[in-house]
Amino acid sequence: MKKVAIIMGSDSDLPVVEKAFAVLKEFGVPFEAHVFSAHRTPEEAKAFSQGAAKAGFGVIIAAAGMAAHLAGAIAANTVLPVIGIPIKSGGLGGLDALLSTVMMPSGIPVATVAIDGAKNAAYLAVEILAVGDEELSKKLLEQRTKEAESVLKKDAALAQKY
Repeated sequence: MKKVAIIMGSDSDLPVVEKAFAVLKEFGVPFEAHVFSAHRTPEEAKAFSQGAAKAGFGVIIAAAGMAAHLAGAIAANTVLPVIGIPIKSGGLGGLDALLSTVMMPSGIPVATVAIDGAKNAAYLAVEILAVGDEELSKKLLEQRTKEAESVLKKDAALAQKY
């Protein structure tokens, strides 16, 4: 199975990104986490991106706040799917990071989840890997079924109460 790389622009992003770790562990998807900055360590971020496919990665998740250039910098140096997590920081509540992450030039796409949306970034990474992995696809379907059953139980309880 391919691995997922999770790159943070700063270790201050870790409390948000740990939610992605939990999802990946739940599905048994191997991952590595690193701290690279698009602005402070651009050469290291570039080298990692360029070597990611050969190193066995299938998807890269990039989490950054404020200018949030990290996901775009990663995507510019690989053809692997890149998922950006805009991190809430600074005076704009994460809107700056969201816009910086989602507004990529044509030909350099970055899938973008909600501000602080680490869980959805991990679910999307799992879905991408599941395209070529029947067992992983089965786990996703089972998880969706459990979620649907949970909602229907809540619906029944609400209907019974009112």
